[in-house]
Amino acid sequence: MKILILCTGNSCRSQMAHGFLQSFDTRLTVCSAGTQAAGKLNEGAVAAMKEIGIDISHHTSDQVEQYLDEEWDYVISVCGGANEACPAFIGKVKHRLHMGFDDPSHATGTPEFIQSEFRRVRDEIKQGFYKLYTEQIKPQL
Repeated sequence: MKILILCTGNSCRSQMAHGFLQSFDTRLTVCSAGTQAAGKLNEGAVAAMKEIGIDISHHTSDQVEQYLDEEWDYVISVCGGANEACPAFIGKVKHRLHMGFDDPSHATGTPEFIQSEFRRVRDEIKQGFYKLYTEQIKPQL
């Protein structure tokens, strides 16, 4: 099963969701991309995932255009900007979903508060994607 996760910058939320889905089931082919890819991962996201044993440091921040001609079982946007700017996929997409999450990279305040925002959003992404995996994706495998 092929799943594409979209975000604006493809540096934080989509990367965390990508890491979680791959950790849930090795049978899944998961990619993530951005409508305006940053070209690098957010260090706060990498650190938050590493805390729970998931290494996303090897992921790349990719432009969505490289995936437009492919067939996908799921295309999931995780931020409002990507949902609104999601280009028309020429390839076949079986399911389009939007699961919105706050962007922890916009958090301001003390380093402790910013880190807590990355953890909060990470945990929300895990919960949302695990529910999607158990209720919709796993039964199709």
